[in-house]
Amino acid sequence: MGFADRYIASIGSSNLLDDALHHQTEPLAAAALAGDIGALLCRVKYADGTINRQFEGNQQNLAQLLRIWIAAVAEKGKARFWVKSSDLQLAYPLFKRVAEASLAHWLDSHCKKCAGTGVTALMGNRQCTACKGSGTGEITGMREYEKKLALDMVSELTALCDSHARRANAKLRTAD
Repeated sequence: MGFADRYIASIGSSNLLDDALHHQTEPLAAAALAGDIGALLCRVKYADGTINRQFEGNQQNLAQLLRIWIAAVAEKGKARFWVKSSDLQLAYPLFKRVAEASLAHWLDSHCKKCAGTGVTALMGNRQCTACKGSGTGEITGMREYEKKLALDMVSELTALCDSHARRANAKLRTAD
């Protein structure tokens, strides 16, 4: 069972005792102690209802994550020279669009037509034409250059979350 699964299970646990027989709180503590933007990413994606959709999540977490992510994307965009240095003041809308699209795609990348299954029942259980069977939706409403940048930032978000999960797992191992 990976960190995300243990984290989700601890959130849904009805018994948060922490003793020799109960270990449900350990993933929550490990996530908190490995604190960085990865902790906020995990909280928004796994704890605030994005995955389960059983409850309305904490909107302040998402708003905070979006502010942090827009600033991080702006720094990355400047460092990677997405725009000419003379156009940096005009680049903020680009950075914001890329940050919003990449975060939205990272949080829910399922294809809307097949609900992430890769198969459409309407066509007799055939491969979804929108996602070509991958189950992953496409980023829409952006120019190709912006899509490329957004997909690059999605990989950055995945790396941040994976890095956080590795650190939290290391804390879980040392706690055992």
